[in-house]
Amino acid sequence: MDSIGKQFDRRQFVQGGAAAALGAAVAPNLARALPIEEEAPAKDGKKPNLIFLYTEGQRWDCLSSAGHPLLKTPNMDRIAHEGVKFENAFCTNALCAPARASAMTGMWSRSTGALDNKTVNTPLPSDIPVFTDYLLEAGYETCVVGKVHMRNGMKEKHWDYYLGVNAPATNYYKPKMAEGKNGKIGPVQVWNEGYCDDFVTDRVLDWLKQPREKPFALLLWYMTPHAPYFRARRHLDLYNGVKIPKPASFDDDLKGYPGKPTPFKTADNKIGTTDTGDAVRSIEELCKDYYSGLVAIDENVGRIFKHLDDTKAMDDTAVIHSSDHGYLLGEWRLFDKRLMHEPSIRVPMAIRYPNRVKAGAVKKEMVLDVDIAPTVMDLVGLPIPKQFQGRSMLDVVDNKGPAWRKEWLYDYYEFPGAENVAPHRGVRTDTHKFIQWYTQSPQEFELYDLKNDPNEAHNLYGDPKYAAIQKDLEARLAKLLTEIPERKA
Repeated sequence: MDSIGKQFDRRQFVQGGAAAALGAAVAPNLARALPIEEEAPAKDGKKPNLIFLYTEGQRWDCLSSAGHPLLKTPNMDRIAHEGVKFENAFCTNALCAPARASAMTGMWSRSTGALDNKTVNTPLPSDIPVFTDYLLEAGYETCVVGKVHMRNGMKEKHWDYYLGVNAPATNYYKPKMAEGKNGKIGPVQVWNEGYCDDFVTDRVLDWLKQPREKPFALLLWYMTPHAPYFRARRHLDLYNGVKIPKPASFDDDLKGYPGKPTPFKTADNKIGTTDTGDAVRSIEELCKDYYSGLVAIDENVGRIFKHLDDTKAMDDTAVIHSSDHGYLLGEWRLFDKRLMHEPSIRVPMAIRYPNRVKAGAVKKEMVLDVDIAPTVMDLVGLPIPKQFQGRSMLDVVDNKGPAWRKEWLYDYYEFPGAENVAPHRGVRTDTHKFIQWYTQSPQEFELYDLKNDPNEAHNLYGDPKYAAIQKDLEARLAKLLTEIPERKA
C-alpha cells in the first residue's frame, strides 16, 4: 500500500476539500516553504516516544510557572522549565472539537470542515490524515485517552489503546467511555472506578508498563476542568477561605459593556444568568472548581512522569503541552470560551525534549494549534506533509526557515448553539487585534491596541487616530481568508 502522504497528495480537493497543494500555494506566513530534512531524533538513532498533553480549557496564565498567585502546577511547569515555553500561543477556533481537529491535522477549521461541536458525530474526512496516522506508519504504537471530542472520537483510526469519551461533558465519577485495544474499540459503557482522570491515568500507566519494542505516541487528553466541574474528592475543600479577586472588567456588564458590539452583549455565557447545562452561579464557584481540576491534572501528569523517570525513559520522550482553548474566568462577567478575546484564545504551549530543545528557553513568537502537528513530525524526524498549514515550532527554537508569522486568522462558526455566541472572525498581530462580526446587518467590529490595552477595554474601531491601522488589519484579514482555502460541502 502506498504511504499516507502519497495517498493524500494524489487527491485533488481544492473544490471538494481543503486544497492539497497548500504546501506550495500558501504564503510562508502559514506553512513551511521547504520540507524539513529528516534528522536523527535521538543520539542512538531511535525515534523518541511522544506525549501530547492536551488539557481542557486551560488558560495560558493558569500555571504556577506563568506566575499564577494560587495555582501550584509543578509537573506541568516542569515541561517549560526543562524545555521551551512559548509565551504567545493561541487556538484558531476557541471550541473543543474544532481546536482538536486543528491540532491533529495542522489545518484551520475552514479547510478541514471541522467547524463546530455539532460535527463531532461525523467522521473526519477520509482525505485528511491526522498526525498519528503518519506515526503509526513510521512504526509507533498509538494511544489516546480521555476527552477525545473530535469527529467520531477518531474511532475509525487505529489505536493500540483507546479509552475515550466523545462528548463535551460527562459525569466525572460515572463517565461514559469506550475502550479498545489493537485497533478494536468496544461499545460505550459506564465506568464507576473513581474520579475519571485518575482512573484514566491508571489505565495509561498499565499500558506504558507493557513490554514494547516500538516507540509510543500517547495523546493524554484529560477532561478536567470542563463543566460540570466535578472535583476529585481529595480536593473538595481546596481553596476554602481563599479570596478570588474580580477581573478589572468584571463589572462592565453593569455599565452596558461600553464599546462592545451587540453580539458580544447578547451572548449567553454570563456567570449567574445562563440557562445552559454549563451554568455557574458565582466567580468564586467557577474559579475554585476550575483551579481544583487543574491541580488534579497536574498530580496525574506527575504520576506519568514518575514512571518515565523510574524507567529512564523521560529524556527519550518528547512532551508537548497545550490546551484546546483558553477560558473566561469572570472577564466582562463571562465564562466559557468561543470569543476572540485573549482569555478565550490564549493557551499554554511548552515542549520538553532534551535532544532537540535546551532547557529554559522562552519564545515570544505567536504559535498556534495548527503548529502542533508539524512540530510532532519535526520532533520525531519525519517529513512534514504538504497539506499542513502550520509550521514546526522548532523553527522558532532553532531560528531557521522563513520569517515567522506576523499575523494569523481566527474564525468561529457555531451558531445557533450553546452560549449563543455569533460567528465572528478576525486577525491578530503582535500588537493589535481586529474582530469582524459579519453575520448581522449592519456588521460590527472591534479593534484593540494590545500593547497599550492588553485587557481589551477600549474598542478603537472608527477612531480616526487608528484609521491607518484599521485599514491595514482589514487588508490582512482579507488576505488570510484568501490564502486559507475553505472546504466546500
